[in-house]
Amino acid sequence: MRQSSTSIQVATRGRGLVNVTDTILSWVRSQGIDTGLLTVFIQHTSASLVVQENADSDVLRDLEGFFKRLVRDGDPEYYHILEGPDDMSAHIRTALTQTQLSIPVAHGRPTLGTWQGVYLYEHRTHPHRRNLALHLLGE
Repeated sequence: MRQSSTSIQVATRGRGLVNVTDTILSWVRSQGIDTGLLTVFIQHTSASLVVQENADSDVLRDLEGFFKRLVRDGDPEYYHILEGPDDMSAHIRTALTQTQLSIPVAHGRPTLGTWQGVYLYEHRTHPHRRNLALHLLGE
């Protein structure tokens, strides 16, 4: 059994989804592990990870529209507002999504479905640099 790990930094443009699939696929291929398990973990509390459709950008637009209606910025009920009106709503969005993904690896690549991509979901309205920790275990 072998294992490998790295971290990647992703620049966001503010709230929205950033496709990180190709970066992850490339790193996994370079590790020479044929079969195993990939863990992707985001080291932040106001951004998250999702596996989502990568063929029709309307899916991403509709997902963001849903979250905009579900979790309002600047809700007067929030106590945690130190960094602005999008601060607590970003934490709630993260709690409703995922901070870690486990993806099986077969034949040297993550076993994502035909229309699946891995996205970093930035929940803050301003650009950030986000860190992803990748860990691959296998043979």
